[in-house]
Amino acid sequence: METATTTTSNTFSDRIKLPFNFEVPKMFKEAKALQLDNFEYYDVIPLRSPAHLVDTSLPFPAPAEDYADGSWTDWLDTNALKKSPYLTSVIDFFKENTTVNLVRLLRLAPHSTVKEHTDPTLGLEIEKSVIRLTIPILNNESVTFYLNNTPVLMKPGECWYMRLTDPHKVINNGDEERINLTIDMIPNDWIRRIINESGQNSI
Repeated sequence: METATTTTSNTFSDRIKLPFNFEVPKMFKEAKALQLDNFEYYDVIPLRSPAHLVDTSLPFPAPAEDYADGSWTDWLDTNALKKSPYLTSVIDFFKENTTVNLVRLLRLAPHSTVKEHTDPTLGLEIEKSVIRLTIPILNNESVTFYLNNTPVLMKPGECWYMRLTDPHKVINNGDEERINLTIDMIPNDWIRRIINESGQNSI
């Protein structure tokens, strides 16, 4: 496991492509195997969830004063993830280097829109927060992710950090669904260094 103690800048770009690429055919095959139901507009397939939702024998967590960084509960792999060896390997890569909590497959139906919104705890500049990495699995030329009213040109298999405390929206004008893998984690020196260095290299 690689560790780092490098101090990074407090200010990051609103979008940064990270130096990770994952195998799209393997992710797509496993994602499709989990799609058991038709859906309208938007569908979420949890891959890591709060422990009490995965194992119903566990007690509901005690109320917390702050839910921002996910430390209010333990997080477990879901049965859907356990059926998906390649997706498991992708998530395990990050789990070896930082603390991963919520992981999901997010499906957006054809000709659907996620309206502009912000996620107040999903940015490195927030003192106590998680960050979300996005890995597109199924995309098409008619899907556009807008961040601060500017398209983010993500390709399947790439891994992106985006400052989702800023306004963002998604428009799918295509005839097929869009599928993204999102991985939420508590930021540490390792991921901060990678984001910082990747941002500098893209300038």
